[in-house]
Amino acid sequence: MSHPVVAITMGDAAGVGPEVVVKALAGDAARLPFRPLVVGDAARLRRAIEISGVSLTVNPVEGPEQAAWQPGTIDCVDLGNIPADLPFGTLSPVAGEGAYRYIEVATRLASEGRVAAICTAPLNKEALHAAGHKFPGHTELLAKLTGTEEVSMLLSAPKLRVIHVTTHIGLVDAVARIEPGLVERTIRRGHATLTAAGIANPRIAVCGINPHAGENGLFGHGEEESKVVPGVEAVRADGIDARGPLPADTVFFRAVRGDFDLVVAMYHDQGHGPVKVLGLDAGVNITVGLPVIRTSVDHGTAFDIAGTGRADEASMVEALRQAVELAPGGDAAA
Repeated sequence: MSHPVVAITMGDAAGVGPEVVVKALAGDAARLPFRPLVVGDAARLRRAIEISGVSLTVNPVEGPEQAAWQPGTIDCVDLGNIPADLPFGTLSPVAGEGAYRYIEVATRLASEGRVAAICTAPLNKEALHAAGHKFPGHTELLAKLTGTEEVSMLLSAPKLRVIHVTTHIGLVDAVARIEPGLVERTIRRGHATLTAAGIANPRIAVCGINPHAGENGLFGHGEEESKVVPGVEAVRADGIDARGPLPADTVFFRAVRGDFDLVVAMYHDQGHGPVKVLGLDAGVNITVGLPVIRTSVDHGTAFDIAGTGRADEASMVEALRQAVELAPGGDAAA
């Protein structure tokens, strides 16, 4: 069986994306059983190779069909859209437009079945907006490009996986948006993802919204009973091992200890905080519910160190590993 092709988007060219891509492909990711295809700017990748001091060459191609798949070579669908003098570490609508186009091309390749999965380097939301693309981030952009009405963000780190009911909206808006149907669908998406990854009968913990999950009505206005409990009961009726609502201040500790395979967080910071405490280089972002496989690093463009050669590629390596595992026919342990 041939190894799956994974499209790797270069991300914002002014950030650390080009660097973490080349470092990963020159290092630990080179041993994964897959065929990497970078979608980006060939000249910027060559600059990142110089900065990083790794031994790679770049092979510009039009698509996966022209790729050489040779060790020591990065096959790159070269959009040629980054000026040579674009500075690192500076917000740029040109880089924002470039990041958008890389995602657009990678999504098309995945939708056409020409690549098995997408792995994304970080983009900058402000640069994306400056280029005229008003999306909160990758998740919403990919949903739009694939015509998907609803997706979930799942963060995976060693010993902890967290899926979010809501993500890039304010806290007041998040509480208003949470409703039983959304909670139920989020649990089901998380259950399906873990089952597909080989985890039989995953144990799922569902967070409450208020402190101590409301403590029987002591805190809040009955949000747990009205918004969360019906969603949990609906999935349990179908045999899914979901428990909650549980207090968020202890449930993540219990998950890391091994009590649960997945935690369902109600809003962005409730889920992101515990994952990032484990280390920014350890987390991987997986978009659940798309018709294509997509994983990503769980860090930003890091403008403060972009272009210095100091970026850590560990999260990119892990994102690629999980893309290979989730891709049809893929197995990162092969």
